[in-house]
Amino acid sequence: MKSKFLFYGLTICSALFVLTGCNTEMGYPKTPYTSGNVSLTLKKGETTQQQVLEAFGAPNIVTQDAEGNSVWTYQTNATVTRDATNSNYWTIFLAGGNYSDSGFMRSQKTMTIIITFKEKVVSNFKSLSTSF
Repeated sequence: MKSKFLFYGLTICSALFVLTGCNTEMGYPKTPYTSGNVSLTLKKGETTQQQVLEAFGAPNIVTQDAEGNSVWTYQTNATVTRDATNSNYWTIFLAGGNYSDSGFMRSQKTMTIIITFKEKVVSNFKSLSTSF
């Protein structure tokens, strides 16, 4: 009875291991500059400069607009390189694989956030995310 459970347990673990495959992909670095974090953190007329500093850190650029309001700009760039290889898998239930003919794939992602403050409170903000 014990060997039966061991056999089924090893079979399930092996199947899960094989199904997850071997992917050598490096993800984008962790950063607070995401569209979701921007919309959760920044509220017009509510969020203070101190709260922005706590959420995003120091801005890359600080300027003033024509009306004398403080404008903070945050920008981050990331390059992701993936090893695109041929991988196949076999299990008792499933067989498959994938193939890419290039050795490496490279992509770029840029996130820009522009925040305008009036009397040290967010009066307006814009964010732009690009990937290519």
